[in-house]
Amino acid sequence: MEKNREWPAMISGFLVLFILLSGSCSPVNTAVNAGPEGIAIKGFDPVAYFTIGKPLKGTEEFTYKWKGATWLFSDREHLDLFAADPERYAPRYGGYCAYAVSRGTTADIDPDAWSIVDGKLYLNLNKDVRKLWSDDIRANIEKADRNWPSVISK
Repeated sequence: MEKNREWPAMISGFLVLFILLSGSCSPVNTAVNAGPEGIAIKGFDPVAYFTIGKPLKGTEEFTYKWKGATWLFSDREHLDLFAADPERYAPRYGGYCAYAVSRGTTADIDPDAWSIVDGKLYLNLNKDVRKLWSDDIRANIEKADRNWPSVISK
């Protein structure tokens, strides 16, 4: 029976190792997770997470340049909200995987793997990693806050 308790820790350890060694994790030198086209957070509307409680793809019709990236929005209202207070709506850690940042590196994100904690948006590599992030979210936020922004200049 004792061995059964070791499995979750081993699986978590393997997931962390996979994240740290995968090609999607690498030091970067940009403050915003913007793909090759310069589009932040894969073109998803950051305000939608707060207003409608789910990820929503933005459009080229509603764009805003901020921190060297182009942010897309689903409508004019969301664009205006973001433009008035980008820090309120932008995901923490430049839109990189919050769990990876808590581990001292960066990783891409899945827009469907997200959480809002204390009014701040956090994105993760995938839903499995979001589960790891959520297992001790306060400690992970503290670690990520200590690591950010130094992880983007390594």
